[in-house]
Amino acid sequence: MRIKFFKMSGAGNDFVLVGGGRFAAARLKKLAVRLCSRGTGVGADGLLWVQKKSPAHIAVRYFNRDGSEAFCGNGSRCAAWWAFRRGLVKRGSFMLSTAAGELPVRVTGDEKVKMRMPAVRPVSLRHKGRYPKKVGEAHFLDTGVPHAVIPVKDLRSVDVAGLGRLLRNNRAFGPAGANVDFVSLKRGVLNIRTYERGVEAETSACGTGVAAAAVAMGLLHGLPSPVPVGVWSGARFRVWFKPGPACSAAEIYLEGPARIVFEGVIEISGAVKSKA
Repeated sequence: MRIKFFKMSGAGNDFVLVGGGRFAAARLKKLAVRLCSRGTGVGADGLLWVQKKSPAHIAVRYFNRDGSEAFCGNGSRCAAWWAFRRGLVKRGSFMLSTAAGELPVRVTGDEKVKMRMPAVRPVSLRHKGRYPKKVGEAHFLDTGVPHAVIPVKDLRSVDVAGLGRLLRNNRAFGPAGANVDFVSLKRGVLNIRTYERGVEAETSACGTGVAAAAVAMGLLHGLPSPVPVGVWSGARFRVWFKPGPACSAAEIYLEGPARIVFEGVIEISGAVKSKA
């Protein structure tokens, strides 16, 4: 069958988006693996499946490149921008159904979307664990998916692939492991590089990672909101949050770029369409 798709980018974090249709989760997992392959498919970090629920409500499901389903901050923002540009919603402020719950979004400019993130339970600053010698300290929190935030002095020289792979499955972060964010703080600006689980590689940007880094370092150093964050692609994000009791955070908002790169049609052999 022929499937129409859109290639999306959230600051270099790229996605294949499919709108509408009726797909079971098992089919979407297989579709994610096939379409996201950079050698034999369209190529992307993950797959977005978007459906309209009402003129002010959009649903999105996200699948990593390995087929695992998760919440994705950048993917959700890209889905919101796509829905707005395609006219699925009437106004620039609407609700998005995600794996992390119902999240309000707002289009704040051309190719720019601001989205509320899930509230963060108590952040484990200076999280206890046994880490490689190059890791001075780690902070652990969940911004819809688990993240380990690792402060470093020189972001450019970090072996993100090697060290990220080691830390991603570290026992300190539980059986599911964590995404790993290497961050540096200079003059109130955070810069970040992320090793993403499910992609199992460094990505050019990670929305949940940007939020995790801003919250963890913001709480640790008392940074004023919004926190400016630069990602490896060169793009800039802003993160708003309010510190809560017991080292928690609420009213977290993530704002950054989202755009449609191109659209196309791909021929998929075998039946992939089925009831959700």
